[in-house]
Amino acid sequence: MDDYRIVNRVNWDERVPVHVASEFYAVDQLAADPTALTSVVRFDVPRLGDINGQRGVHLQCHIGTDTVSLARLGARMTGLDFSGEAITAARRLAAQAGVDADFVEADVYAAVDVLGAARFDLAYTGIGALCWLPEIRRWAAVVAALLAPGGRLFLREGHPVLWTIDERHTDRLVIGYPYFETREPIVFEDPTTYVEGDARLEHAVTHSWNHGMGEIVSALLDEGLVLTQLVEHDTVPWEALPGQMEQTGELREWQLVEHRERLPLTYTLQAVKR
Repeated sequence: MDDYRIVNRVNWDERVPVHVASEFYAVDQLAADPTALTSVVRFDVPRLGDINGQRGVHLQCHIGTDTVSLARLGARMTGLDFSGEAITAARRLAAQAGVDADFVEADVYAAVDVLGAARFDLAYTGIGALCWLPEIRRWAAVVAALLAPGGRLFLREGHPVLWTIDERHTDRLVIGYPYFETREPIVFEDPTTYVEGDARLEHAVTHSWNHGMGEIVSALLDEGLVLTQLVEHDTVPWEALPGQMEQTGELREWQLVEHRERLPLTYTLQAVKR
């Protein structure tokens, strides 16, 4: 199973320059405008509340756009990602943006070893992160160990029901992938990425897993965290189901064109360490 890290890392290393150049991540705008926040973090702000002065860790931070945004809200941020290319890009973005944030290259399961235990008031994880991890209970243990007493997990993720939908069907919702965590990964071969453009990736294979909502909540509860919020949303930041979605609202999130009530697309979960 350890091979999944190598397979996924080379894929994400290759995505980095494509994502840095994309309108989706808007890196140049974020660097140039000291008031700019990513649309993802702007969506989170009403539930995040005041994080000024908090010690924050952004797990699986990718190229650091959300990490920089959280730092602009006043948190003292550390970003962690397993892709060396992504960490290099994140450090460059923070320097260009004039934002004081630290970035560490490490696998998320090794976060406590490299960052230390009970150091953070806020553990933040964004959309499209948990699916790259084979064991949700190991992740929950890492989160609990990183948080100081009274510290908070803030998670907005793709809904596990969304991850079951086979996006190749453009005229109906078809369940094609596992809902519950499986021992073996879901293997995809796709030379594209989710940003605009026609870039083709040489390393096209990825290994991923789904984790049911009950599995995620139970893992956190078993680590002694107290669930304080669980909100399901009918929007998602990218066109997750091509041919069935449209953009809406100030943040230009994507929603189903017809009968939005059929499918949860993302969720926000918050939990506090006792």
